[in-house]
Amino acid sequence: MTTAPERTADLYPTRGATEVATPRQDPVVWSEPGAPGPFTDGELTGFARDGFATVDRLLTAEEVLAYRAELDRLIADPAVRADPRSVVEPKSQEIRSVFEVHRISEVFARLVSDPRVAGRARQILGSDVYVHQSRINVKPGFGASGFYWHSDFETWHAEDGLPRMRTVSVSIALTENLDTNGGLMIMPGSHLTFLGCAGETPRDNYKKSLQMQEAGTPSDEALTGFADRHGIRLFTGPAGSATWFDCNCMHGSGDNITPYPRSNVFIVFNSVENAAVEPFAAPVRRPEFIGARDFTPVG
Repeated sequence: MTTAPERTADLYPTRGATEVATPRQDPVVWSEPGAPGPFTDGELTGFARDGFATVDRLLTAEEVLAYRAELDRLIADPAVRADPRSVVEPKSQEIRSVFEVHRISEVFARLVSDPRVAGRARQILGSDVYVHQSRINVKPGFGASGFYWHSDFETWHAEDGLPRMRTVSVSIALTENLDTNGGLMIMPGSHLTFLGCAGETPRDNYKKSLQMQEAGTPSDEALTGFADRHGIRLFTGPAGSATWFDCNCMHGSGDNITPYPRSNVFIVFNSVENAAVEPFAAPVRRPEFIGARDFTPVG
């Protein structure tokens, strides 16, 4: 266990009186060309340009079945449901997310340290990595709510104290991602501009934002400008596919009103050289199961 360093200079102001657009101050890919890892140099070039990369068959069919069985076991466990790390849908009262899943489950802990997963994170971030956040997301059919447009880094910077954009996420599908069941949408290239949002952060904002985000939400005007400049990409693919995306991508997902569920594992890797400090725009830190303070490298 290590302790967080003191707060550093704020390169990305947010949660002030007005929205502020700041050009990205950090690299997107931190490693040098030819760095060892699963990604090719061409894939890393595309990641730097667009802010994302997809892997169609990261997991085998057998692995998908094993991870989905573990997801089903967790959301059916009354102890998991009662745990503060679980987020419940306001309307249906079904589990929406379970955080810190790599600590709750040995099965998901092995996935986090898998070279196909952690190796890509090290390659993008150019260093050893630790898990800033992990969770399983469950979007059952007939009404599971989506996630409104946002940049993860805006929240992680404001409320968790991540100083630099040296963080990458991977969403691994455990069910088929259709163009109708609330799939992930990203604005390609949006990661090159940081949008500092307007408005103060309420104390214990996470209790509300994990169900419906308000603080840290861009204005309609800003989102329209981003969409006009960058377009919107919807990600579809079979179970076992994965989407890697930069921490500052503007992204979101719609409600799932189809009969077909959409569940995924979501893992956030941060560079050990970018350890969290004190929040830049929030009165208190979020709990450690949402924003880790243990910076021990993976694997």
